[in-house]
Amino acid sequence: MFSSIPDVIERFARRHYICNRNIATVVYLASRLQKPILVEGPAGVGKTELAKVLAGALDRELIRLQCYEGLDESKALYEWEYAKQLLYTQILKDKIGEVIAGAPSLKEAVERVAAQDDVFFSERFIVPRPLLRAITAPAPVVLLIDEIDKADTEFEAFLLEVLSDFQVSVPELGTIKAKHVPLVVLTSNNAREMSDALKRRCLHLYIDFPDPEQERAIILLKVPGVAERLAREVAEVVQAIRKLDLKKAPSISETLDWTRALTLLNLDTLDAGLVDDTFSAILKYEGDIRKAQAEIKEHVAKARAAALAAPAGAPDANVRH
Repeated sequence: MFSSIPDVIERFARRHYICNRNIATVVYLASRLQKPILVEGPAGVGKTELAKVLAGALDRELIRLQCYEGLDESKALYEWEYAKQLLYTQILKDKIGEVIAGAPSLKEAVERVAAQDDVFFSERFIVPRPLLRAITAPAPVVLLIDEIDKADTEFEAFLLEVLSDFQVSVPELGTIKAKHVPLVVLTSNNAREMSDALKRRCLHLYIDFPDPEQERAIILLKVPGVAERLAREVAEVVQAIRKLDLKKAPSISETLDWTRALTLLNLDTLDAGLVDDTFSAILKYEGDIRKAQAEIKEHVAKARAAALAAPAGAPDANVRH
């Protein structure tokens, strides 16, 4: 458990996650109040990574439920292993014969078999899915419900029992309560609005794209050997590209992929030609690439003008750190 907000920041930093005080405060309160965190924001800002780092910082297992349209209880909670039940039925066929032997009527035979329901409808024949695994785990876990906005509203309503009481109902077994309350992180890319009932049960956290300085710091932290100047220029350009009318704005992970590609090409500063050749690492649509190319040319022209205007003997900005 976290002892304070600075403790959250420190533990996240050890795992190479730059955590501002807002994020740290919500994480600290969620761990203390045992409330889920609903993390919203654009795709690619590190919402899923937050849950992974949180699990690592607390030394807990991460159990992930990936949401999608059509997701239902059987895929999220549990399924009966019917093939195994059938196999056991075949193996125990003689025993079943003994149970119903001497039954005076069909009704009596059925009742005798029904009395054995708890043999075939037990935890032995349940395949636990992420929600049940998180609730029945022998030690506290972090449960990531990823992209909840992609699931149907009916599934969102089903989650309310889990998030309110941390228990689930299995008709054949009854109510199963959590051995340890999991720390729950729900992520949403805002594909649809979450219900008030869900939001009421959660602490809310909005993560936006980082500012230029923070993105530069992330690049320096995540890309070994990157030149200081290249990190700064990439951060500046990516910030400018995100302001364009694009079909898909570059995510932080794509910024890092692009920086790694440029570093592998031994670049210390942006070069218009090589940048054009590596745009596929950061932009995924041809129309977006064409719009961004003009931004890159403008940046390179300004950088060259600044270099020519720099006084002789100025420190070399291309030195690697």
